[in-house]
Amino acid sequence: MRDHRRRQLERALDSEALWPLMVGFSALYLAFFVGYPVIYNLIMSVQHVTLGNIRFLVRPFVGLDNYAKLVADPLFAMVVQNTLLFVVGNVALQFLGGLALALFFQQPFPGASFFRGLILAGWILPPLVIGAVWKWLLASDNGIINYALHGLGLTSGPVYWLSDPATSLIGVTMANVWFGVPFNMILLSAGLAGVPRDIYEAAALDGAGPLRRFFAITLPLLRPTIYALLALSTIYTMRAFDLIWTMTHGGPVDSSNIFPVWAYRLSFELFDFGGGAAVSTMMLVVVFIVALIYVRSVRAEQLS
Repeated sequence: MRDHRRRQLERALDSEALWPLMVGFSALYLAFFVGYPVIYNLIMSVQHVTLGNIRFLVRPFVGLDNYAKLVADPLFAMVVQNTLLFVVGNVALQFLGGLALALFFQQPFPGASFFRGLILAGWILPPLVIGAVWKWLLASDNGIINYALHGLGLTSGPVYWLSDPATSLIGVTMANVWFGVPFNMILLSAGLAGVPRDIYEAAALDGAGPLRRFFAITLPLLRPTIYALLALSTIYTMRAFDLIWTMTHGGPVDSSNIFPVWAYRLSFELFDFGGGAAVSTMMLVVVFIVALIYVRSVRAEQLS
């Protein structure tokens, strides 16, 4: 009886009549949880929105004034620079660290699975927890990193990682790189697992050394994975907020202020909801461009 019901359920799920229903539910989900917030944010970015009228959909239309105010703000250039440095630094260092770990764990040795899981455990933690831990690690008085640097003779006194405008962006970048490396490692490990081993064996028999095999075999065959990884890492880094807010609140003196932090400050500290929505829209445009570049790169790779 139970097997009969299971077979009936499997036939019902395999029925083509269910596909429109499943696609319809998926479309409704995306429309409500993705489409509506995006459209609402776009509308709000061209309106004058205050605490008094935020509950209404129809509000004074100001066109591109919110965007013009942002560009004219002296803070705009600093936020753009901070965001660019933060994103480029994180994407590059996370990729290099993830690639190094993926290649390392590709070699069989006792305890490899345990240590790989241990590294992934850090990625599972919430960014708020990561930010709190790294805030303690980078503390100027009793932080472990300052203690280690001083013990090695690399510094003569404490480094004020998070309270010095010259080092605050470096501090939050270090924390975010540590947080993102496991994600890069797992995707690159999956890509490496798909590379046929006989290609390496044939190259080794032809006299190709490790570096030659890496640049002639590993990197070209990893190219689709690398494209996807760089696109995802850029998008994830662009929306980094929790970790930076926990560690520095975008300070001191806006030295670690990036677009998500600025959008939050405009909306929930200065109550300039139109300005915050405009910053979010700028971020959306950047993310769209990154996704478009990725799609074009993959298409060109498939056609070549």
